Amino acid sequence: MKIEQELIILGLLKDQPRHGYEIKKQIKKVISTFAVLEVESTYYSLNLLEKKGYVKKAASSGGKRPEKFVYSLTPKGDQRFQKLLTKSLISAERPNFSFDIALYFLPYLPRDVALRRLRGRNRVLAKVEEALKGLGSRLADKSSYHLKSIVDHNLELLQAEKRFIKTVSSELASKKISLPEWPQKT
Repeated sequence: MKIEQELIILGLLKDQPRHGYEIKKQIKKVISTFAVLEVESTYYSLNLLEKKGYVKKAASSGGKRPEKFVYSLTPKGDQRFQKLLTKSLISAERPNFSFDIALYFLPYLPRDVALRRLRGRNRVLAKVEEALKGLGSRLADKSSYHLKSIVDHNLELLQAEKRFIKTVSSELASKKISLPEWPQKT
């Protein structure tokens, strides 16, 4: 299990005990806007965390409904959460962007195709930017500073990427990229 996934699940349980479904819903509704986490793997992760002694589960029943489990954080799990949170906050690890991998292989596309793809990416980023701005304004009204700061961080990263793509596209269109860097004939 990835550290981020462990941190997210333990953090949600630190907030309050939850059913597995509630954890999945919270991940899908809020956390998925800024973190990649497979919602399908939530129960598997909860089982691993339980085996490690970080969470405990208790059965709850609601009348004629099948038995459900409520997961809660153990003291050991709280210590693990604090350790992971501290590690994540002080880590200077550079984010890994799959876009960088695509840029590495960009010279293998014809120049006109590469330009269209870059412009397409910027159009998609513009839509994401509008959605993030809307989310940010809704969060500002609810005084959710921590969530608003996440949205602001993502907006700044996205805007930087848009500026970068515009620069690369401009250099590519004006043929400032030399032939050794651009092996495809146009």
